Amino acid sequence: MAESKTSKTVKAVASAVAQKAKATVAKAVKSGSKKDKVILAYSGGLDTTVIIPWLKENYDYDVIAVCIDVGQNDDWKTIKARALKTGASACYVVDAREEYCKEYVWPAVKAGCVYEDEYLLGTSTARPLIGKILVEYARQEKAVAICHGATGKGNDQVRFELAMKAFAPDLKVIAAWRDPKWTLDSREAEVKYLEDRNIPVPVKKENSYSCDENIWHISHEGLELEETQNEPKWENMLKETKLPEAASEKGEYVTIDFVAGEAVAVNGKKMSPLEIMQTLNKIAGRNGVGIVDLVENRVVGMKSRGVYETPGGTVLLYAHEQLDHLCLDRDTYHFKQHLALRMSELIYDGKWFTQLMEGLMAFMDNVEQTVTGSVKLKLYKGSMRGAGSSSPYSLYNESIASFATGDLYDHKDADGFITLFGLPLKVRAMMEQAAGKGQAVPSSKKLKKRPTE
Repeated sequence: MAESKTSKTVKAVASAVAQKAKATVAKAVKSGSKKDKVILAYSGGLDTTVIIPWLKENYDYDVIAVCIDVGQNDDWKTIKARALKTGASACYVVDAREEYCKEYVWPAVKAGCVYEDEYLLGTSTARPLIGKILVEYARQEKAVAICHGATGKGNDQVRFELAMKAFAPDLKVIAAWRDPKWTLDSREAEVKYLEDRNIPVPVKKENSYSCDENIWHISHEGLELEETQNEPKWENMLKETKLPEAASEKGEYVTIDFVAGEAVAVNGKKMSPLEIMQTLNKIAGRNGVGIVDLVENRVVGMKSRGVYETPGGTVLLYAHEQLDHLCLDRDTYHFKQHLALRMSELIYDGKWFTQLMEGLMAFMDNVEQTVTGSVKLKLYKGSMRGAGSSSPYSLYNESIASFATGDLYDHKDADGFITLFGLPLKVRAMMEQAAGKGQAVPSSKKLKKRPTE
């Protein structure tokens, strides 16, 4: 008997459904065999070592650890081995020191950026680069998320995540310390977490400060610094900088050459940005220059106290400022000061990859084109002073500046200038005298009687 039309249709539909089901199962099997990846900002310390197994247990991710060397002087071979032994699927170590100096430190120096009068933005300048590199690896590895171990009280969580938002708004960000699945609330709990899983605990001294180190600076927080009335225990803390009282009695001269606002040589020897920082850190460090004890305002609204060692950076910024004084006119220099303050805030807040920051850096590049020359400094027991500077673009003119009358400027030339410059003051005073009220009347209370003997 011939198969009916209805029967053929039923069989066709059943076959299609079966094929679709088979494809769905195959896809599920395939996807199940390959886990999603997460990029972890890995330092090798206790927190990030704990985060590797924590991510695997709570998110079932393949963890790709990324170590970014911005001058921490860490044993990266050991740290990489630790990441892999702890459960990371891969671990990459990026030497970003030269890039950090050239593309992040140098723009900050060029602009003269200092946060709240004293902080030279050591941690702040490095975090945007680290965040950007994490995104680059996330793209290369086709990861779905980036994880960091910054705490919920600090600035770094903001800086990391703003960089990530700027380049990868589509990626998930896992901040372990803010994650509801993170139940570890102390160092002891983290140690136990690793011990329970037979994972070696990274060696860390019980009395150590919380430190951040790179080629630009070393920061110290915690322990006695948490009480503002305590003097820092300098001997237990300082790593790169001598205490001024322990520095040489002779002091030391250092000469730095600049081209377009960027350092290019130290003591007559041309060097890369990284070599310049390494050299200046040694010179300034042995002379006790660059120690700051500061209570600052964090992005998240609280105050914190930190001790910063920025030996080479302190010298470099001071030398650059000396050359700015020589090569920039008054209006430009004063306006640059205003912009440097705003740029410092942007850097501190983690807003490096913003349109405003791009505009400010373009301004600095433009006005610094003539900031080329040589600056000599005397370093002595924690202090610095200028020992001479020169530039082919110097705006200092001896003929004008000399107390002697020169061809370009006569003392009498100031008569008309002062008359016009002071005209508003004179007009106001004349009005007050006519009205019989104000500071210009002879009986004004602002005028004191002075002794005559």
